[in-house]
Amino acid sequence: FTALVVIIEDKDEEAAIEAAKESGAGSVTILHGKNIGLEEKKVFFGLTLEENVSVLLFILPRKISMHVMKVLREKFDLDNPENRGLAFTMPLSHVAGLDTKELHKFEDDIKSMI
Repeated sequence: FTALVVIIEDKDEEAAIEAAKESGAGSVTILHGKNIGLEEKKVFFGLTLEENVSVLLFILPRKISMHVMKVLREKFDLDNPENRGLAFTMPLSHVAGLDTKELHKFEDDIKSMI
C-alpha cells in the first residue's frame, strides 16, 4: 500500500475528492491547514491573509495511487509553479484498520487494470 498525500486549495477540495474517487480511490481523510510560504504575507486593512488548504490523505494500492495522482496532477495542473497544489506518495510497510469492503474494491479495480 501507498499513502497518497494531496495538498490543495480549500476551494478545490470537493472537486479533488470527486476526481480521486472516479479514478479508483476509496475513502479519504481530510485535514485543514494554512499554507505558509517563503513570500511575505498579504495584509488587507490590518488583517493578514493566509491561504487555507486541504490535505487529502488516501491509503491505496500502489498501482491505483499512481493512477489517482496522475489524474489529480493533470486536473489541477500541479506541475505548474503558479499553482499552490502538491501531491506525493509514501510507501507503507504495515497497514491496519482498512475496511474489508474497500479492500475488495481495490482488488476488483486492480484486476480490471491487468
